Amino acid sequence: MTTATQYDVLERANSHELRDRLRDKVLRLKRERNAYIVAHNYQNYEVQEVADILGDSLALSKAAIGVGADVIVFCGVDFMAESAKILNPEKTVILPVREADCPMALMANAERVRAAKAQYPDAAVVCYVNSSAEVKAESDIACTSANAVQVVKSLPHKRVLFVPDKNLGHYVQRFCPEKEIILWQGFCTTHIRVTAKDVLDTKAKHPGAPFIAHPECPPEVIDLADHVCSTSGFGPYIQRSSARTFIIGTEVGMIYKLKKDHPDRRFIMPTEQFVCQTMKMTTLGWVAHALETLEHKIEIPEPVRSRAEQCLRRMMAVTHDHPNAVIASY
Repeated sequence: MTTATQYDVLERANSHELRDRLRDKVLRLKRERNAYIVAHNYQNYEVQEVADILGDSLALSKAAIGVGADVIVFCGVDFMAESAKILNPEKTVILPVREADCPMALMANAERVRAAKAQYPDAAVVCYVNSSAEVKAESDIACTSANAVQVVKSLPHKRVLFVPDKNLGHYVQRFCPEKEIILWQGFCTTHIRVTAKDVLDTKAKHPGAPFIAHPECPPEVIDLADHVCSTSGFGPYIQRSSARTFIIGTEVGMIYKLKKDHPDRRFIMPTEQFVCQTMKMTTLGWVAHALETLEHKIEIPEPVRSRAEQCLRRMMAVTHDHPNAVIASY
């Protein structure tokens, strides 16, 4: 059996022949395992190419519901694979790289959330899907970057503890002045890197190019955006626009899908720092390794899983999502 380390050595050789062999092996193992490969929009391009479905985090987890596959290989980061397991407890869910975690999700844990709930007993706890299963289990309802405003507005509570992304919480506050949003001091370590100066300098070089920002960006960057949306909202906005060049305010992996769907448009990154290192850990070699060995399986204790599922299902009920619907998230 070829090891994952050997796979990575082959990939670093940058040989098209070897990469083709790896891709063929992934596709063969996928059939043999009756596996379904899902890949986030921020994944490496070669991983996106072998996926059965591309999208954002919760959309991918939900898309796997009802799929006839025995194994779900989740090419993303840990909280995404956990969400897939929460919603698909009967399936084997694999995260190809155990170390592919989300720094933002690590900024909150169940113990700290319980302490905050004791401090603010009258506040509803809204957790961004970019959080662990344990945090979801402690929360009243989840949200995505696309439906966060709708979720918060649906609550009867006047106070909302928003976990863990302060920037998304700040964005929600703009549209919910009637609520007091208590911001957790977490953030996306990728989106925090773009500055207002980066955007202004890029706009100056490309006058007239709309700037599309993800709501995980800092508030001063959001202020400069022509449009703010989750990753699933980029394509529809570009499709509607008459512009030919766009400044993309999210992780660089998004460019692959945008170029594929809109080959006649040009996409500019405002900074070279828009790279999520943990997203990029998953390579074609690791996907092949995961299919060969079924590593690493996601396991969630049932009391935690069931409570976390309630948190996600409450969100789905608020946003009227069919269980198999694809919605915007990360």
